[in-house]
Amino acid sequence: MSAVEPVEVNHPYIECIAGVQGGRPVIKGTRFPVSSIVQNHRGGRSVEEILREFPHLTPAQVYDALSFYYDHQMQIDQEISGLTNSSQAAHQYPPTLHPSDETN
Repeated sequence: MSAVEPVEVNHPYIECIAGVQGGRPVIKGTRFPVSSIVQNHRGGRSVEEILREFPHLTPAQVYDALSFYYDHQMQIDQEISGLTNSSQAAHQYPPTLHPSDETN
């Protein structure tokens, strides 16, 4: 029996960029994390409900985020688990916006 070769799946609506949400997978062109869509979906929200809650997203983006999750489930589950620990999350995903150094 031959082993099945893993197939690399292209997710056109997902990107990971250093400096954007700590390099976490996000919807391309946004700062919206894939993990947020997953958490909403796990919480019982349908794709339609997610789209009503976040009207700047498209159905293709949300479905691609869910598809990305199933292709990278361990990575996203670890991210979500880390986010529930606030001190770990603050260290791993530092804020990208910083208060101005100017004094008033």
